[in-house]
Amino acid sequence: MANKPLSAKTRVALSKVSVATLSTALMKKGFRNVVMQGVTPVAPVGKRRPNMVGEAFTLRYIPAREDLDVISGFAGRKHPQRVAVEQCPPGCVFVIDSRKDPQAASAGNILVTRLMKRGVVGVVTDGGFRDTPAIVELGFPAYANRPSSPTNLTRHHALDIDNPIGCGDVAVYPRDVIVGDGEAVAVIPAHLADEIAEEATRMTEFENFVEKRVMKGQSIFGLYPPEAEMSAAFAAEQKKKKRK
Repeated sequence: MANKPLSAKTRVALSKVSVATLSTALMKKGFRNVVMQGVTPVAPVGKRRPNMVGEAFTLRYIPAREDLDVISGFAGRKHPQRVAVEQCPPGCVFVIDSRKDPQAASAGNILVTRLMKRGVVGVVTDGGFRDTPAIVELGFPAYANRPSSPTNLTRHHALDIDNPIGCGDVAVYPRDVIVGDGEAVAVIPAHLADEIAEEATRMTEFENFVEKRVMKGQSIFGLYPPEAEMSAAFAAEQKKKKRK
């Protein structure tokens, strides 16, 4: 059965919760390998900036081969990297499997700019990006292993478009929901997106409640995780907010 599209309500909810919280919510459902390893924001992300949230559209690289991966290969209109950039749907996150190899760029500023102008909401690779100073200036959500100037042809051969991939040691299936915050990127199986968004929102509200009390000097014992008294206090606070 096909997964339903990501709803506006769930997209907004996921834009407000941390990847750390999402990882815990998913662990409660039995999913332990959901945060990409070695993949971080290209630029520092402000605390008040919403998360990158969108459905995955994927590109897979395999190792380059000298007789196939030459500069003239970019000239035609069938190069998979270029085709993928032009096909990635608005509202999606472009996710690139670069085999955790940042020795050559997965893409650069021109292609990332094109994605942004087409309405794509972010780009993620477990390899590298070139032109990172220019990408930073775009203000577009971009996540990578590290900066990398050499062209992708020196290390990568673009192959599969919109098929299951691995990125940062995490399985990514087309239309899985990708969430990136100021430190990491999480992958949510598409059929769980609504449920995880609701659980992570509840967890975030409780964490905010805990942080306020810790800032006032309260011990974490009995508070985090909560014992009956603190659970009751949190529930009372939530009811009070709903009445306002």
